[in-house]
Order: sequence, then structure tokens, then C-alpha cells
Amino acid sequence: MSNNGDNDNNDTPATTSQVTIPATAPAGEIVITQPPQTATSFYKIAPGNLVTFGWNTSYISIIEGSLTVSAFCNNGYSYPVGPSDGVIPPDATSVVWDPYAWQTAHPERPLPNEICTLGIADARDFTARRRGGYLSPNTMLQFALYTPVAYTPLASGWKCTICNSGVSTSAHPVTVSLIITLLVCILSGVRLLRYGHAAPAQAH
Repeated sequence: MSNNGDNDNNDTPATTSQVTIPATAPAGEIVITQPPQTATSFYKIAPGNLVTFGWNTSYISIIEGSLTVSAFCNNGYSYPVGPSDGVIPPDATSVVWDPYAWQTAHPERPLPNEICTLGIADARDFTARRRGGYLSPNTMLQFALYTPVAYTPLASGWKCTICNSGVSTSAHPVTVSLIITLLVCILSGVRLLRYGHAAPAQAH
């Protein structure tokens, strides 16, 4: 029994007992650097289409255990991000994800075509409170996943699902020609009217 107790004590990360964190230390942070957060990035779920997420860290003195990277999607599910079920070394600053490979290996839980949120946290999980020197979970990045639609030739019955009669007519060459002809007639009529008013004036 005493040996088991010793093993339990050794499970505590050495850094927690070796690092002294000032009371005024700010909470550790992760800042996403890839992709840029100026706009939502769209990632295609397709063979060979790898997704890279990158970040920098600041004010971190202690990271409890490994990092866990997950995608939280609007369908209510979370998905591990990365080649090792979303668990990566604590000093990692990037992860490469193959959404298509993950989906192929897990057909029972396909990735959704929608907005997801990237989450990064250490062993304290995503509910950990902000604490000086410790890593704060990051869930600031949103991205979108989509599955490309297979190409269907016109001969196989493809139809435009977003077109309407107004758009298709306005783009037709015959319609364009009629509009141009009408404009030419109107402009010619205006010119003739102006010439007719100007002629009497010249006669005087």
C-alpha cells in the first residue's frame, strides 16, 4: 500500500513543485497565428487536404500534462484535431490535421459541413479558470468545414439549383441583343428630336 501512495505522489508534474509563480503573474495565454483570424477560413474535407493550426504562447510557467486540441462543432459533437487523437506535447506550437483521414476512419461520426471552434487546453481541461502562470484554454478560433459536391455533367441531368428565370433570361445573348437594340433606338430618337428643334432656329 505504501508503494501505491508513493506512485500517486509521483504523478504530480515536477514543474508544479519546482516553479514559483509570483502572485501578480498574468494568466498564460495561447495566441493563434495560423490561420489568420481576420476572416473565417474554409477547409475542404478531401483526400490529401491537410489543415495546419499554429499558435504562440505567452506568460506560461506551467503546463499541466499534454495539450489537447479539439474541434467543437455546431452539431453538438467534438472531434480530436491531430494525428494522435488530439493529444500533443505541451511545448508544441502547431498541429497538422487530416479531416478526411479521420472521417474515413470514423464513418459513424462524420465531420459536419458547418462552423466549428478550435479548442486548445492542457490537462486541466477546457473549463479551467484563469490562473497566473498557468495555461488558459483557448477557444477563440472559428473555422468552417465543407465536403465538395461531385461533378455532374449536363447530360446526366445537372440542374442549377440557385438559378431563377430572371437571372437566366438576363444572361441570354438574345435578351442582351434586344436591350442593346432598344437603347440604340431611344438614343437615335432623342438625337432626331434635338435636330428637329434646332433646324427652325437656324432658318431664322
